[in-house]
Amino acid sequence: MGTYDRILVPTDGSDGVERAIRHAAEVAASNGATLHGLYVLSTDAYAGLAMESSWESVDRLLREDAERAVERVRDIATEADATIPVETAVVEGKPSHEIVRYAEREDCDLVVMGTHGRGGIDRLLLGSVAESVIRASSIPVTAVPVGAEGEA
Repeated sequence: MGTYDRILVPTDGSDGVERAIRHAAEVAASNGATLHGLYVLSTDAYAGLAMESSWESVDRLLREDAERAVERVRDIATEADATIPVETAVVEGKPSHEIVRYAEREDCDLVVMGTHGRGGIDRLLLGSVAESVIRASSIPVTAVPVGAEGEA
């Protein structure tokens, strides 16, 4: 085995995060590691929705998006190296908290995640899941720039 045995790559399903997934898959392939794809259904997103009968359809749509996102992790890993073992999970909660919790629970050696590289007032107003994970995690975190400014 290599330096890493279990690598976590959180995904939000966006196109930009695929750069982080590809990086995580490369690291997994070179280390013979298992790649864990994680999607966190943000409970913050639920907070503003009225509880009514349409809630079930909204929940179903969100879960379908989550399943597609973690399946994309599996697809990208297979494209990189068909021998990479992939595990996926969808959990609910605050994204930064659940990412750290999952990494610790699954005994991951590395977290690889995308960051939009926002600065200044945008970062102050929007916060950064990656920054929160870096601050809270006892596990090494690799932040991969994604989005228009970070794409190669």
